[in-house]
Amino acid sequence: MPFTLAGPCEYREEIRKSRFITLAAPITSAAQAQAFIEQHSDLNATHNCWAWKLADHYRSSDDGEPGGTAGRPILAAIEAQDCDQVVVLVIRWYGGIQLGTGGLARAYGGGANKCLQQAERLPLIHRVQLSCTCSFSELTLVKVRLAELHGLLENETFTANGVELQIALGPEHFDILQRQLADLSRGRILLQRLEDD
Repeated sequence: MPFTLAGPCEYREEIRKSRFITLAAPITSAAQAQAFIEQHSDLNATHNCWAWKLADHYRSSDDGEPGGTAGRPILAAIEAQDCDQVVVLVIRWYGGIQLGTGGLARAYGGGANKCLQQAERLPLIHRVQLSCTCSFSELTLVKVRLAELHGLLENETFTANGVELQIALGPEHFDILQRQLADLSRGRILLQRLEDD
């Protein structure tokens, strides 16, 4: 099961007088990944190398290091840690001792690995989009049942007749929630799947 991060994390180390700071964070879009990189890159550092992965989309940069010695090892670390929807930035201040291509790959990939290993991680759960309508008096119970099944309330709209809800739920919990909502509403609340755009 793939994981994302619960929040930003950081790992620091010194390798043969070069200082490395690894920063990682959860993302939901390529634009968010680029914004994180731009916001946290240190223009006074020697190199700001990075990689991000978002489902089947990924990018990486060696930022002046020899080709394939920084961005790809960082991306490999993201995949090795079974992470997705994650950006990793490794900032290096050169210390005067050359590390060689193997040493660079180990430094960048290793820093990314250690940063992701110590981070608090969350499982990425596939959810389907659903809608339903309930009365005002049923709303609290609907929310409790949804939370028990790790579903998300994405939107609620109050109308004259009740509340229209848009929710996201793991497909394996659909039948359980449908049965629970039917029981608490005497069959009035029906879950409807929303079509994917």
